[in-house]
Amino acid sequence: MEYRTKQPENLSSLQRFGRWLRLKQYQIEVTFGVYMFTPTEKFLFWSVVFLLCGLLLIATILYLPQHVLFIINRAWFYVNGGDSSVASNVVAGNKDALSLATSSATTTLAAAATETAERMSREL
Repeated sequence: MEYRTKQPENLSSLQRFGRWLRLKQYQIEVTFGVYMFTPTEKFLFWSVVFLLCGLLLIATILYLPQHVLFIINRAWFYVNGGDSSVASNVVAGNKDALSLATSSATTTLAAAATETAERMSREL
């Protein structure tokens, strides 16, 4: 006996993502007993979950690229025993992209961004 209903194959990716999110919400509600909460408690629970997921996403976007470059530099050093010309080119490319992105901003912001990029490249 099949307990799942057949889903139409021609759903858009947005609809499939919505179904997946509803399934995850259902799984969380059943696993942690959220379905027994009052509406106020549910609001607080989902607010905390949303806040934590948002903070995790922001931290990933801000710090993961720098961390990956740091690990690449360390791996290059351990394998080759010297400076990483490949990783230095990546940092220089990021520095150029950063300076292009900030060219429309004020000169103070551009100078601060360039200084930060130079400091970051020195640390790596």
